[in-house]
Amino acid sequence: MNSIKDRFDLTNKVAIITGSSKGIGAAMARGLAEFGAKVIISSRKQEAVDILVNELRKEGLEATGIACHVGDPDQLKNLVDKTVETYGGIDILINNAATNPVYDGIEKMDAEVFDKIMNVNVRACFLLANLCQAEMVKRGNGSIINIASVEGIRPSTGLGLYSVSKAALVMLTKTQAKEWGPLGIRANTICPGLVKTKFSAALWQNEKLLNHMTKQLPSGKMAVPEEMAGLAVFLASDASSYCTGQNFTADGGYLIAG
Repeated sequence: MNSIKDRFDLTNKVAIITGSSKGIGAAMARGLAEFGAKVIISSRKQEAVDILVNELRKEGLEATGIACHVGDPDQLKNLVDKTVETYGGIDILINNAATNPVYDGIEKMDAEVFDKIMNVNVRACFLLANLCQAEMVKRGNGSIINIASVEGIRPSTGLGLYSVSKAALVMLTKTQAKEWGPLGIRANTICPGLVKTKFSAALWQNEKLLNHMTKQLPSGKMAVPEEMAGLAVFLASDASSYCTGQNFTADGGYLIAG
């Protein structure tokens, strides 16, 4: 058996990370690249992905940018096709792109909002994983990491449909793990807590709300995106070879807080 250190090595592994031009996705992409992976940086706008790709390349890391709106099935297929064309296959998929356009009670949500949240947060992950699965089977193994949220485990007021979508993503992950395990493919979920990103700005930019939330946490603080990257490297690598169908929370103790 290789040394424990070697089991974290991702040299020549190919990873797609959606929603990775900034925030948690960017931190995870950098982390995987630092451990040797060839990473596909993807988000809706090519200009945005090119900025991070250029940064990583200047650091001697391997990265390629492919724009993709995950709500569009044709663009998902193009993302997979271009990745295979560029690097010859796919070993790792991190479904990180997500949306939450409304902060309000579920009784105030309409069908349009419901569809938008579910299409991006669940349907896109389902479709992209199915596309990547065929490529992973050719390699004989693969790792799927779906980025859910502690909101999918314990909902907060105002984030109802977002919580529902993330709970569905957790179950999708378990199903992928069960059905695709015999094919050598693992699937796990990372459930972040409060992380300082543009996505969560409405929460942490409210100083009173932020102070109230962080005082409830055993860690006493909000996370930064880089604090999610180590878990992604672990789950992408052979260091986690016996982990599948599991939720890994990185929440500063949110789920055990009063």
